[in-house]
Amino acid sequence: MYAWPASEVPALPGTGHDLRLHSTATGGPVTLAPGPVARIYVCGITPYDATHIGHAATYNAFDLVQRVWLDTKRQVHYVQNVTDIDDPLLARAADTGDDWTALAEREIALFREDMTALRMLPPRHYIGAVEAIPGIVPLIERLQQAGAAYELKGDVYFSIESDSNFGKVSRLDAAAMRLLSAERGGDPDRPGKKNPLDPMLWMAARDGEPSWDGGSLGPGRPGWHIECVAIALDHLGMGFDVQGGGSDLAFPHHEMGASHAQVLTGEYPFAKSYVHAGMVALNGEKMSKSKGNLIFVSTLRRNGVAPAAIRLALLAHHYRADWEWTDGVLEEAVARLGRWRSAVSRPDGPCADAVVEEIRAALADDLDAPAALAAVDRWVVRQEAESGSDTGAPGLISRTVDALLGVAL
Repeated sequence: MYAWPASEVPALPGTGHDLRLHSTATGGPVTLAPGPVARIYVCGITPYDATHIGHAATYNAFDLVQRVWLDTKRQVHYVQNVTDIDDPLLARAADTGDDWTALAEREIALFREDMTALRMLPPRHYIGAVEAIPGIVPLIERLQQAGAAYELKGDVYFSIESDSNFGKVSRLDAAAMRLLSAERGGDPDRPGKKNPLDPMLWMAARDGEPSWDGGSLGPGRPGWHIECVAIALDHLGMGFDVQGGGSDLAFPHHEMGASHAQVLTGEYPFAKSYVHAGMVALNGEKMSKSKGNLIFVSTLRRNGVAPAAIRLALLAHHYRADWEWTDGVLEEAVARLGRWRSAVSRPDGPCADAVVEEIRAALADDLDAPAALAAVDRWVVRQEAESGSDTGAPGLISRTVDALLGVAL
């Protein structure tokens, strides 16, 4: 599967700072100092409602991670999946009368368009669950051979008891895990499971649903968590730098995936840090497919909203914060974009060297994008009040905002 075209990232004078990120697994900041190639895996969409503002906020956060690393003169090996077969996708296709493959292809295409418009840097590897199945089946068979998986009426489950480090990603107690498992795609009440939290690795073929050759597993399709494990291990290996996604993925998805990988390899940890973006609400409730309270990037674009303004609206909130999308949030972003574009169109301004360093320091400190925006705002106010005689300053501000914040002025 192909991703989307990359926008050019301007080179800036000097070198950026190593990144400190809040890791869910530690409950605090972790300073990341990757080697020459930084490795990141971000969980992708299930393609039936792309791309709402909640999606965009998450991918914006991890785009900033890439940009900070690039500014330190590292290469970035970024991998993202697409869960192009799953129960919610099949359910939506049944509701709308669409062929599930056509629905997935249409939404993936729209996602690519939105990511391109928002100037999100693409992953090096963009992998669908379906194309990963040949690599998933052998992993499940290995877990069976290791005694870490068992069969239940044709389905195959992972035993969480097989991983001594289970629970270290989300740091939740058993009661909270059981509640979230039921809410987020698990089946804790299914009779016959060794542990209510045990996740499914392979679902045996159901009547009327798509299935694939599973070798010794029989026909069926993979569970959610093993999909990402297979893709990450294949392209990044163990101990990569950042496992990213929305905060609703910490449990069960990232917890279970870490356990799968750790049992398969005998190594710990799966990822050096687990970084989670906050949720976006609308009208007082988290944006969700089930509630239908979604704001779509494509709709905003069709209504004439500049993608750069959408991006500034996202950047105005710290990536870990839960926040609410309102008309006022968008209006403020549109106004800010206008002020910034006006400022960089002038022939000169106050020296901008210190602003570049302020933006670098803010982003290196757990992606403090609001502080980075404030630094640019202050330069704009100074330019309006003092003018200045540095003819290179407007161009430097423009390149910095593009390179580090992904906003084209």
